[in-house]
Amino acid sequence: MLDNAPNRPELPPEIARRRTFAIISHPDAGKTTLTEKFLLFGGAIQMAGQVRAKGEARRTRSDFMAMEKDRGISVSASAMSFDFKTFRFNLVDTPGHSDFSEDTYRTLTAVDAAVMVIDGAKGVESQTQKLFEVCRMRDLPILTFCNKMDRESRDTFDIIDEIQENLAIDVTPASWPIGVGRDFVGCYDMLRDRLELMDRADRNRVAESIQIDGLDDPKLADHVPAHLLEKLREEVEMARELLPPMDHAAMLEGSLTPIWFGSAINSFGVKELMDGIATYGPEPQIQSAEPRQILPEEKTVSGFVFKVQANMDPKHRDRVAFVRLASGHFHRGMKLTHVRSKKPMAISNPVLFLASDRELAEEAWAGDIIGIPNHGQLRIGDTLTEGEAIRVTGIPSFAPELLQGVRAGDPLKAKHLEKALMQFAEEGAAKVFKPAIGSGFVVGVVGQLQFEVLASRIELEYSLPVRFEQSQFTSARWVNGARQAVDKFVEANKQHIGYDHDGDVVYLTRLQWDIDRVVRDYPDVRLTATKEMMV
Repeated sequence: MLDNAPNRPELPPEIARRRTFAIISHPDAGKTTLTEKFLLFGGAIQMAGQVRAKGEARRTRSDFMAMEKDRGISVSASAMSFDFKTFRFNLVDTPGHSDFSEDTYRTLTAVDAAVMVIDGAKGVESQTQKLFEVCRMRDLPILTFCNKMDRESRDTFDIIDEIQENLAIDVTPASWPIGVGRDFVGCYDMLRDRLELMDRADRNRVAESIQIDGLDDPKLADHVPAHLLEKLREEVEMARELLPPMDHAAMLEGSLTPIWFGSAINSFGVKELMDGIATYGPEPQIQSAEPRQILPEEKTVSGFVFKVQANMDPKHRDRVAFVRLASGHFHRGMKLTHVRSKKPMAISNPVLFLASDRELAEEAWAGDIIGIPNHGQLRIGDTLTEGEAIRVTGIPSFAPELLQGVRAGDPLKAKHLEKALMQFAEEGAAKVFKPAIGSGFVVGVVGQLQFEVLASRIELEYSLPVRFEQSQFTSARWVNGARQAVDKFVEANKQHIGYDHDGDVVYLTRLQWDIDRVVRDYPDVRLTATKEMMV
């Protein structure tokens, strides 16, 4: 993904100052709290919300769905743009819950780097590992933040060893914690030889920074208790001997991750991490596309839809397509070609996001994420250009792992239900299949929690109570092959055939044996568990 060709021109300054990244972690590692602090330090909000706090302090900016606010979890990726020093950060907060991993996977196609958040007590957890694998498939550079150091956490070397072993990536410490739990007083900044002290009294205050001259500086003893200072000197010396130094090129290739330690809830270590993203994070990168790659410095504008979110504002039946700009300088009111339908679209009211708050985007550059309100023309995987028939590739759709039938509480509202389901299918929130025989729909998701979210959203957004019930099918596969072979297969297996919201043929199965039988009896037909979101 990263192109370090020496003959490429320098990016225009407006594009070069952009840092577009996602935050990935296991649920409850503190990802949403960290996002809030980013906004606080970027000057975007005055007071950071907390997922576990009470009343007004609980209003986190990046969780805007009713269910997210009730449960204190993120179930939908949200985008935010804000300035930090001379840089423009485009941050995408992703759902940590594994039931929403497909949304996360698609989000990672739209960013140039990822910040991995790890809980200091729990280390590398299962979902972190899964998301990391996705980053690795895309060669995304990773910056790591080890959170919750102000609680009882594990030995620093143990945490680093676990990351190196479980994720097979080299780790270089950018900072080193001084004490843990109640004894945690701050960090030693290993990249800039500074002492960072934590203020426990004011959680929204930036930590105090003290310039020192290496670990032998007598000033250290004024701020750090003797027993912790001795341990710090010992550990930093060991770390410098045993662990690799910071290597920017290796980080950009995805083989090395710098790690910062801190406590997001106490606003500690966050500013150092942001400095790290600004200094070491990649500029907007080349985008894979057919028939050619898209370079960010190209003059013509192009972008692709990686997410569609409906009803972000419940008062208006709105649908917003999240578009990552891959090249050029976009102006409000521009006419762009919708490559799939070959029709021009005037983009008259694009928006920039601060989570659920939005403002009109007068302009945007390659690397930015803008929202385009539309009534169903734009789908995940669509490419917008200034006329060239070019298509961004690599945005996947996965076969669902759980299938259920769905019925409206009121049988007379079947049409409303169809509309709601089609919308969620286009949004990528669920797969919706229409069986060739019989009426009704089969809904497919990755995890059980998605059924709850769907039912709650259909009721809230469409005033339509629904119930999910057991389906006779257990999994679904897309059917590929020559037209004739597919038609013949469909004719012979009518009771197993359904169609997705794009009208593509899907084989609905009850047992693995069904799939094995097709592989054996129909060599001209391919069953696949992923489908690229495209024309």
